Amino acid sequence: MPDKKTAETKVEVTAAAPAEKKATAAKKPAEKKATAAKKPAAKKTAAAAVDSKVVIQAMGSEVNTAELIAKATKASGAKTVKKVDVYVRPEVNKVYYVVNGDILGDFDLF
Repeated sequence: MPDKKTAETKVEVTAAAPAEKKATAAKKPAEKKATAAKKPAAKKTAAAAVDSKVVIQAMGSEVNTAELIAKATKASGAKTVKKVDVYVRPEVNKVYYVVNGDILGDFDLF
C-alpha cells in the first residue's frame, strides 16, 4: 500500500501540468488581441471625419445642437469643461444640462 506522501505528490504533479498548458495557451491569444485592437482605432478616425449637424425644430423655431452645448457650457460657469450632457424637452421649452458630471442647470430652449 503506498504511503500518503507519494499519493499527494502525484496529485500535485498532475494538477501542475494542466496549469502550465493553460498559461502557455493564454499567452498566444493575448498577442493576437493586441494586434486586433489597433485596427478598430483606425476605423474610428475615419468615422470622426464625417461632417454632421443636428437641428431641433419645435414650436415654429429651430436650434442647432452645437449652440445648445455652447449655451450650457457658458451657463455652467465651469473653467475647464471635459464633458457636457444636454437634455432637450421641447414640450416644456427647456434644456437641462450636466457639465463635468457635477454642475447642473437649465435654460429656455427658444
